[in-house]
Amino acid sequence: MDGQGDFAATLAAWAQQAAETVLGWLSSPAAWSQFGLLALALIGAALASRRLGPVLRHYLDPLDKTGPVANARRFALRFVPLMMPLIAFGLTALAEEVTRATFGSGEVIAFGKRLVIFLAARILVREVLTNSFLRLLGKYVLIPVAALYLLGVLDDIAQRLDETVIALGNIRFSVLALIRGVIAGAVLFWLGSWSNRQSASYIKAQEELRPATRELAVKAVEVMVFGAAFLLLLSIMGIDLTAVAVLGGALGVGIGLGLQQIAANFVSGVILLIEGQTTVGDYVELDGGEKGTIVRMTARACILETFDGKWIVVPNDHFITTRVVNYPDQGSANRYEAPFSVSYDTDINRVPEIIETAVAALPFVLKSPDGPDCELRGFGESSVDFALEYWVAGIDDGKNKYARRVNFAIWNALKAAGIEMPYPHRVIEVKGGSLG
Repeated sequence: MDGQGDFAATLAAWAQQAAETVLGWLSSPAAWSQFGLLALALIGAALASRRLGPVLRHYLDPLDKTGPVANARRFALRFVPLMMPLIAFGLTALAEEVTRATFGSGEVIAFGKRLVIFLAARILVREVLTNSFLRLLGKYVLIPVAALYLLGVLDDIAQRLDETVIALGNIRFSVLALIRGVIAGAVLFWLGSWSNRQSASYIKAQEELRPATRELAVKAVEVMVFGAAFLLLLSIMGIDLTAVAVLGGALGVGIGLGLQQIAANFVSGVILLIEGQTTVGDYVELDGGEKGTIVRMTARACILETFDGKWIVVPNDHFITTRVVNYPDQGSANRYEAPFSVSYDTDINRVPEIIETAVAALPFVLKSPDGPDCELRGFGESSVDFALEYWVAGIDDGKNKYARRVNFAIWNALKAAGIEMPYPHRVIEVKGGSLG
């Protein structure tokens, strides 16, 4: 209740002071002259902006042009509505110098300058800002602050907020520092996010850099931008930066005890980006059975896209600690083999030529680095086992399906040559009796 009484008393004192000021202005000839000069300044600013506004818009309008200069002109065009309050501020500042030199006072003109600043804040939020976050910040922060400055109570409120202290254990900070930190943090991290997006777009557009180098540069810029924003925020809030060392030590202990897997994945991701042996666009197969095309590399994991459209998230340390089969270019030559068997009644000397000729006729089978090669692999229980080795340009999966067409060619070639492909069978001999 005492706090509410103090606040009510403060409001009453402000109201009484405002009333006395207004009455003093109404009874002072010097104040009336200042009102006249203020009115002339506002009217002159309105007329000047009405004349200069269309000319400035015509000069700044880039039409349909593109490029940095056109973008700069388009950006400057958005600030044309601020011409009137800017001209009015200049005229009122000149009028204040005149009245203070003539009458020794200029409180009315000074109030007019604050009024112009308030009008500029409203125009900035309503007509200039297009970003939703900036408009929200201007609506609930900039305009109220400008209104308090207009009424001349901003310094008193700021002092009262600075004297109000919040204690959390051994940590003490004022309400003003908390408000300043929240506003500054929102602005800094919005700027960090915006600059990070712009730098990422620029870096990814540099086609002469390897994909791994681009990803590493994007991650490095992101860490630097948000790290600088965090340190600057601590400085704005008045927090001693030596406390960051303590926080870093605690974080190091936490990583060592409970976050070692995350740290391992992060370090592995950095190693992958630096080495560049595995990068976005590569088709990989891991020992764990995961295989697919790398579509994204993050600080914690790589995302693989399989040929059936599924995404697999693989931790980065799997690429460092396990064996990885990498197809850096899906259009490069890769060798596959197709096993098959023939009957023991077959003249196996004919088989290699028949199969190699049939498979070589397929349009996707390469002749370099080697053509189709049919090899005798062994003698099984029910068949003679062969395997055909062949080279193709790409991965045998997804849209290609090379093995299917090769197996059809082998089957058709053997059938055309009258060669039997046996199935497993057993011969049972019954001794000392009959099955019947």
